[in-house]
Amino acid sequence: MIRRYCLALALGALTCSAAQAATPVYGYRVVHVYPHDTSAYTEGLFYKDGYLYEGTGEAGESTVRKVELQTGKVVQRHDVPDAYFGEGIIDWKQQLIQLTWKNQMGFVYDLASFKQLRTFNYPGEGWALTRDSRHIYMSDGSPVLRVLDPDTLAATGSIMVTDNGEPVANLNELEWVKGEIYANVWMTNRIARIDPATGHVTGWIDLSGLLDVSRLPDPYNDVLNGIAYDEQHDRLFVTGKRWPKLFEITLVKPGTP
Repeated sequence: MIRRYCLALALGALTCSAAQAATPVYGYRVVHVYPHDTSAYTEGLFYKDGYLYEGTGEAGESTVRKVELQTGKVVQRHDVPDAYFGEGIIDWKQQLIQLTWKNQMGFVYDLASFKQLRTFNYPGEGWALTRDSRHIYMSDGSPVLRVLDPDTLAATGSIMVTDNGEPVANLNELEWVKGEIYANVWMTNRIARIDPATGHVTGWIDLSGLLDVSRLPDPYNDVLNGIAYDEQHDRLFVTGKRWPKLFEITLVKPGTP
């Protein structure tokens, strides 16, 4: 009886240990480095048809931009009215959607011309957007991602993001990558890989050392923020607020030298 009891305890301990196993942490390798406009306070980023689309922040300086990947040249630009602090962006059909930080209002533009088509409202703050083929996902700085109807932009659900049962706060810029949501965690060098079905963080990407932000004019604010994915060519891009560079990276599995 004692042996069976001890065995049960041991198996229980193993089960608990497995359940609480550390979330895997991925490293990175830099594949290519591209120029990035140091005036761009990056809040939103996505890749489409050979170009980067970038939403930038700061009141009086917020923009929506179409950018050449190879050169970093801004080929098209819309200036957001000074009263608004621009945040995340995403495309849906032939439109481009942009959040603002504290105004509880977003903008919808024609994707080709950047002409404003309409506005929409939401409660609380707006941080970032991404999408799959059916839904738009929105962050607001909390551990909860909102699920939006892409046509009406009304909230239809939510995803609580947790890592080993603990909520993950400060979820910022988002990107849909191979069925997962990648999320910058504000003020850190990490990107969370999130299972949208459960909200569980399935892995972390540690981008420490990618850029020495201490050399930037405002290192406290000019942090990692900006993820874009080229699905056709399987390319992952990352950058930061007012960074001079945008990096194409590939992930390195845990334990890989």
